[in-house]
Amino acid sequence: MLRIGILGAAGIAPRSVIAPAKRRSDVVLAAVASLRPDAARAYAAQHSIARAHQSYEALIDDPDIDLVYNALPPSAHAEWSIAALEAGKHVLCEKPIALNAIEARAMNAAATRNGRRLIEAFHDRYHPLTLHLLSLRDAGHFGALRSARAEFAVDIPYDPRSIRHDPKLGGGAMMDLGCYPVHWLRTLFASEPEVLAATGERNPLGADLRMRATLQFASGATAELMVDMAGGPMKAVLQLESDRGSLSVLNPVLPHLGHSISSSMGPVSRHYTVAGETSFDHQLQALVDALAKDEPLPTEGADSIANMALIDKIYAAAGFEMRGS
Repeated sequence: MLRIGILGAAGIAPRSVIAPAKRRSDVVLAAVASLRPDAARAYAAQHSIARAHQSYEALIDDPDIDLVYNALPPSAHAEWSIAALEAGKHVLCEKPIALNAIEARAMNAAATRNGRRLIEAFHDRYHPLTLHLLSLRDAGHFGALRSARAEFAVDIPYDPRSIRHDPKLGGGAMMDLGCYPVHWLRTLFASEPEVLAATGERNPLGADLRMRATLQFASGATAELMVDMAGGPMKAVLQLESDRGSLSVLNPVLPHLGHSISSSMGPVSRHYTVAGETSFDHQLQALVDALAKDEPLPTEGADSIANMALIDKIYAAAGFEMRGS
């Protein structure tokens, strides 16, 4: 039985962890913590969570918790994930895993030092859609990848009180949205690209509202990455061009809410979908299995550090200061 404690009475937790956990018999929601006692109690009652802690320390020290789900703002990911790891807990940390790669390295060092697991919550990586794309790549279906375009836009109206717009808390388009297409490209190309160019537009607090970057992989393939927090209706697209044709995926980030694959390779064209549960259900299944079998997951260790390092490079190329510096 995997006993989960939730750090932060967060809006993402009901869909990312709580609902998937309630669909299983081998996972229990043991506790939630908030710095607002009334919020913790109300959250626990609403979601049938056993205990409500009035401090993060109390949850981390709770002996009836095996894994801490860190749903705090990115600025609190390193501090409290390291504290949980030092307390002997595994950690599932919301993306992006840290403010920068320096913090990501320190977090992973704490995991190694304490013999615990630190997993970044890129739930889409565990959905059958992503597994299908990787199987096509590994089978040589694409041939040689030549170029790619990865775009993620969500209209998030500017609010100076919002975590998602405050650079000190880890807000900004590259952090909140861009970590996903960065991960798509790194995963499918299976290598770490160089940043050829990047440009961004700042909000009044200094966080990026939009960012565009051009990447180049060791193979010579290039990729265009675009993220936009003021871009109208949600748009998530991954497009691949190879020496055999093209493939486009609509909504690779939340495929269970509707997605499609359009492939044109040689004389064969297809338009189809891939069956699966919610990406969060697949993530929790992978997590439970990996902990039981002591097997590595694709969104932990070096992967989480490399993803953060590429985000750092994109910000630097666009003239933005490092978050957390």
